Amino acid sequence: MFLFSKLIWIFGQPLSLAFLFVLFALVTGLVRWRATSLVSSAIAGLILFVTLYTTVGNYLLQGLEDRFVKPQDPASLQCMIVLGGAFENEVNTARHGIELNAGADRFVEALRLAQKFPQTRILISGGDGSISGIYEGDAAISARFFPMFGIGRDRLVEETKSRTTFENAMNTKELLASQGLSNCLLITSGYHMPRSVGIFRKLGIDVVPWPTDYRTDGRESLGFDFTQPSRNSQNLATAIREWFGLVGYYLAGRTSELYPG
Repeated sequence: MFLFSKLIWIFGQPLSLAFLFVLFALVTGLVRWRATSLVSSAIAGLILFVTLYTTVGNYLLQGLEDRFVKPQDPASLQCMIVLGGAFENEVNTARHGIELNAGADRFVEALRLAQKFPQTRILISGGDGSISGIYEGDAAISARFFPMFGIGRDRLVEETKSRTTFENAMNTKELLASQGLSNCLLITSGYHMPRSVGIFRKLGIDVVPWPTDYRTDGRESLGFDFTQPSRNSQNLATAIREWFGLVGYYLAGRTSELYPG
């Protein structure tokens, strides 16, 4: 399942699809299937235009982010679960540093709460999600990250084996039971929260959704946008990947419903 999902995403993301249609157009053009080549070229062009110069990705991402609203800070806090996906694992493994990526808000928010509630336990769930499996995961890197800001290692619970969101939840369930923790905050990116909550609910784990790492301003509408094609492309890829996960996990019976909210 893990390898299959990785391969599906490699070839299923918008820019990969556009490339495959261009390649198919070239091949069919060489064998003089003119109509097929033209249609394939047109599809590739349409995919690229929608990906780069429209707000479709931003609009889809906004819908995912708006499924759960972050509540006000609680009066007290026992524990939080932080899902991995915030570190540049390949770079950190090679350079032995702490390089953060676009999902850094997951750990920035966890750090803020950890400093505000000094008795809180922090369960970090995230191993190496690469196909090769040769890199440090988020949980291992977090053991260096949190102590830099005065958070003791004794407050950390590190889940270092998971490669997918489903494995995050499965492995976390065992650790919560062994540590006597329950009703924790679940901290992850806003767009990732529907799938995460659906999986945790399916496994009977009570969590309080705590979304962060928002990529949209909450006021996106469908239209054209020629000013930031790289952002449009990234947001569409992220939204489609999440929907692949939502549908795939639902069909596999791994989530409580198709679109948790």
